[in-house]
This record gives sequence, C-alpha cells and structure tokens, in this order.
Amino acid sequence: MNDNEERPVTIITGRVWKRKGGKPEGVHVMLVAPDDDSAVRRALESLAAEGYAEAELDQIGDMDGEPDDEPHLSAFQGALEGEVSIVTFDVPI
Repeated sequence: MNDNEERPVTIITGRVWKRKGGKPEGVHVMLVAPDDDSAVRRALESLAAEGYAEAELDQIGDMDGEPDDEPHLSAFQGALEGEVSIVTFDVPI
C-alpha cells in the first residue's frame, strides 16, 4: 500500500469491563491505523481513557465497506475522520 492510499477502517471485537469482576459488555472498536499492532495499542489506550478496567480483544480485521445501521455507521465515519470509535452492547452472560 502506498502512503498516498487511504487505509481501510480496522474493526476490533471483544469484551470490556468497567470494573474487574463486573458485568462484561461486548465491544467493537473502529479506527484507522498503519498496522494491527498500532490498532490494538490505540484501541486499548482509548478503552482505558473511557474508564474500562479490563478488555479481552478477540478479532481484528479490515472493514469491507460502510455499515448500514447505527451506531456502527457513525462509528465508521468517526474512524475515517481519525477518531477511535467505541461501540458497546450487552452480551449474554
């Protein structure tokens, strides 16, 4: 990939906890980064800055196009603008 080419939006999926031993939430983190290591590092830093005490990241990959529905559409747009976008949701326990 050339430096002039736009990088794809990376999505990282997993679970997060506001406090250790607390209730888990599902998480999708979207961002643009030069490589997977940088993406994971920025995701973890952003999650910590948002007050999450723990995170388990399961998968990382490049988005294949723009999502259809909110809140992922806004998160995708935020990632394109240089933000680290975090979407959380309830997961079955």
